[in-house]
Amino acid sequence: MEKKTLELEGLQKIKKDYSYLINVFKEMLQSLGEDTLAGMITSEDVTPVKRKANVADEKLAQALGISFELLNLVEENAATQFRRRTETQLGLETTRGSWAETLKLWKRSEISEQEAANLLPKINVMPVLTAHPTEAKRLTVLNIHRELYMLLVKKENPLWSASERAVITEEIKGVLQRWWRTGEIYLEKPRLTDERSNVMHYFVNVFPKVLHLTDQRLLDAWKYVGFSSELLEGPEQFPTLQFGSWVGGDRDGHPYVTPAFTAETLQLHRQAALKIIRNKLVQLARKLSFSEFLNDIPSEFLSDIASQVEILGEAGQKALKRNPSEPLRQFINLLLARLDNTMAERFELADDSFYERPDDLSSQLIKLRKVLNHLKAGGIAKQHLFPVERVLYCFGFHLAKLDIRQNSAYHEKAMDQILQASDFADSDYSTWNEEKRLSFINQELQSNRPFVRAGTSCGPEADNVLGYFREVKNYVNRYGTDGIGSVIVSMTRSLSDLLVVFLFLREVGLQDAGLPVVPLLETIDDLIAGPKILEAFLTHPFVQKKRNDTSPFVQEVMLGYSDSNKDGGILTSRWNIYEAEEKLTEVGRCHGAELRFFHGRGGTISRGGGKIHRFLESMPPGSMSGHIKMTVQGETIANQFANRLNASYNLEMFISGTARQAMLSSEKRKKQKRYDIMDRLVAMARKKYRELLDHPKFIEFYSHATPIDVLEQSKIGSRPARRTGQRSLNDLRSIPWVFSWNQSRFNLTGWYGTGTALSTFKEQYPEDFEYLKTLAQEWPFLKYGLIQIETNLLNSDIDIMKVFADLVADTGTKSELMELILTDYEACLEEFENLMGASVEERRISRLENNKLRHGPLRMLHGIQIQSLKKWRKFRENDSEKANELLLTLLLLVNVLSGGLKGTG
Repeated sequence: MEKKTLELEGLQKIKKDYSYLINVFKEMLQSLGEDTLAGMITSEDVTPVKRKANVADEKLAQALGISFELLNLVEENAATQFRRRTETQLGLETTRGSWAETLKLWKRSEISEQEAANLLPKINVMPVLTAHPTEAKRLTVLNIHRELYMLLVKKENPLWSASERAVITEEIKGVLQRWWRTGEIYLEKPRLTDERSNVMHYFVNVFPKVLHLTDQRLLDAWKYVGFSSELLEGPEQFPTLQFGSWVGGDRDGHPYVTPAFTAETLQLHRQAALKIIRNKLVQLARKLSFSEFLNDIPSEFLSDIASQVEILGEAGQKALKRNPSEPLRQFINLLLARLDNTMAERFELADDSFYERPDDLSSQLIKLRKVLNHLKAGGIAKQHLFPVERVLYCFGFHLAKLDIRQNSAYHEKAMDQILQASDFADSDYSTWNEEKRLSFINQELQSNRPFVRAGTSCGPEADNVLGYFREVKNYVNRYGTDGIGSVIVSMTRSLSDLLVVFLFLREVGLQDAGLPVVPLLETIDDLIAGPKILEAFLTHPFVQKKRNDTSPFVQEVMLGYSDSNKDGGILTSRWNIYEAEEKLTEVGRCHGAELRFFHGRGGTISRGGGKIHRFLESMPPGSMSGHIKMTVQGETIANQFANRLNASYNLEMFISGTARQAMLSSEKRKKQKRYDIMDRLVAMARKKYRELLDHPKFIEFYSHATPIDVLEQSKIGSRPARRTGQRSLNDLRSIPWVFSWNQSRFNLTGWYGTGTALSTFKEQYPEDFEYLKTLAQEWPFLKYGLIQIETNLLNSDIDIMKVFADLVADTGTKSELMELILTDYEACLEEFENLMGASVEERRISRLENNKLRHGPLRMLHGIQIQSLKKWRKFRENDSEKANELLLTLLLLVNVLSGGLKGTG
């Protein structure tokens, strides 16, 4: 059976399962007396049922919102089943981006199993969860989604009797009723603690359980291609998977992240990690009931137990007596006793009574592994001990690394205040030019003395910066640096933006802690300047000394997809990031530093989102060192990780894709022709994009033709929509910028400028355009980028665009701006068909079917949204009470539409 046939069968399964769930949902509504509302919900691709006057907008929106989420769940389950069927019938390597595909590719390329095994431990990937204001679903509702998904999977069992199936249907109906009565939106803005609880759910309840499934996928693929299992015995031979978080550490434009909240988050992470490890050890002890009378336990192992009992005293005796004649259990009981002392922070005891570092516990587990191998129980070690070792290896005692991020402009204000407090004659650091800043910093870095005495208040920004670094210092003093990620400087524009951080670290005594200072290159100009900034940083004497003291040295560089897109449009953003990766890699190579790229991706295509394996394949060859970080933002966290199989799949794509890219070397000879073509094409696209944004009437058009004013009132995230509160395009965060265009179905952040650029390029350079067609099929960077741009085009709706544009009062502004937008839109559609060599109907069957199922309900919702938006804007001026009532309806609609469109910002 061909993969295409299985794909078509999968689409039929989606329709069948969706129809089943919608019918159950309608039955639930009818049981509550909502017959009219139930009659307006359908699973068919038909013209939407006309709205009934006696059905409130809020109820209809809520019902359609649930129907969208049901469709999302059905599609997720169908994707999992599709992968299972293709792998069963066509082979493991048929799943794109999988370990099996990667290993098969290596084998065909004559890469030996030993070379593959040597690479795996060098792979270090880190998804970083963030709480950007795009997670439009409450945690309570997400839990209901998970419960419903599990019931949908349960229903798949073909052995259920008719009566058992009826019971499952009733269970689904019950979950749907609870969902209906719960509501979707935050009526109050979520607290930081809510956002932290959300990401903690994944760190504690999902990732530790999914880790074993992800490792098993590598083992299965390894065996499938015929590689020796002896090369993958211990956890240290596997890729390293770690996790990061910004919740509690990211304070760029987020005034609510206080030093106290950072300290509390670090402590919460540590205690959660220790509990996870303790539970794993308890489960392990239950499995290792080896009797000393039936097994030849090595004498040195028994001696080790005896000496540990003596060190632990009464606790050691209890551990021994709990399982007499079962030395493996006794050994684990002693490990638990030491771990309990670690959790209780009884650091006043003898060193061997607690664990100072995860490595101390790891060495004990290696002893246990050796004993099991000695007893010829290697299979039991792999089955039961290996997962414990892997959890310890990946989560340590810290759970997730907390990054600390702040804006360079905020640091400038902080330095102004520190210099004022220390009576510097010239304290206006923020007004100094780069030469003066560097002269000052270079002189200061030669000294270890602080600017001010501890406890001196310097000013709000300075006190905040020094406050959270002091909390980091307290943590590092007590537990080491494992729980601290990177110190990230957003809007890095110069060398001094990075070096000044070392002065803050010196001020609190962290100058020797080895914390990585990381540039975040966000705008197009910053990406272009990035290689020079990095070279100046790596060659600076202070940094060189730190590099010499650290082995191996890996320099992290963060790349921003959101602001570069907002600044120059999608084509310009992607090309400048691609070139920056190449040039930054070359700078690192010239100066003997490996780079860890940190990709600041969002959920939507405009902000770098999309399939992980294709994203990785589109990177420049040779730019992947094997070390990589990537943000997982907002609703993407739930989309990727809400259920275990999907979580395992996405982590496999990330790790396998990283390994695949790390095996590639840089191209020896740059293919100059494609670079020349891209430079010309991107210059045209950026010019067109800036023509729109720099139009004198653009802000007026944007303010009325999108619901940005509603989004600024939304309760989705805890941070403000603007960095400083100023009403300007520059100050607007990139997330609500993308969100607002998506809600009004323009989606122009994901395509605008490309259509005009392609048509102009074809006209001016017809031969190069023909070559571009070849590149569109053969060059992963261009192929991936074009598919994503086309997806944004297909998700746009020209009729809805026009209705939103009608909200612009000035007809001249409306017609002028819409002509720019629609001309580029039409050109985009036409030129994509030319480039791809086939119609969209032939190439994008799944996407078009997906859109069809959502089309009618989305049209109905947009009708309600636009009418409500008109009324709200009118009432805002003279009737705040009615305006507030309508705002709740609009917020509900924002949420429901984001579910239907499968994304926010």
